[in-house]
Amino acid sequence: MARFEDELLAILPRLRRFARSLSRDAADGDDLCQVAIEKALNARDQWQPGTMMDSWMYRITRNAWIDQGRARTRAAQTFLPEEAGVAIGDDGAHAIEARLELALVQRAMAELPDEQREAVALVLVEGLAYKEAAAVLDVPMGTLTSRLVRGRQALLARMGEAA
Repeated sequence: MARFEDELLAILPRLRRFARSLSRDAADGDDLCQVAIEKALNARDQWQPGTMMDSWMYRITRNAWIDQGRARTRAAQTFLPEEAGVAIGDDGAHAIEARLELALVQRAMAELPDEQREAVALVLVEGLAYKEAAAVLDVPMGTLTSRLVRGRQALLARMGEAA
């Protein structure tokens, strides 16, 4: 089982990024990532060595996100996300511009319909092949491709409007 744990640790940054993309919030994404890891550890006997750990984990994460969405409605946030206080005192213009650009991209991603956001996150952000992403989302390749095209177009339009 050491191999299982090694492979799980290796994909944690990508898994965390995907979870944050699904949840549209850093704290909720981290919580979702933790839930997915817990589910994976409890189901480790179902994972087959030699199979794609990342695809398996993306599917667990996506299913956990769907389960959470069905179980509760999101409450309005009371506190700012942790990242809001990370760079207090940093007056570097480059860092400010980078944060503004990232916020712009995050807002544009958040405005996408769930299906498009998932496709964009898996293919463009995480770098999954179309076939892998289609398997994670449990959709035909053509459906993934059309969601990806529409998502790219919507992002480009939103990014152009914001500039």
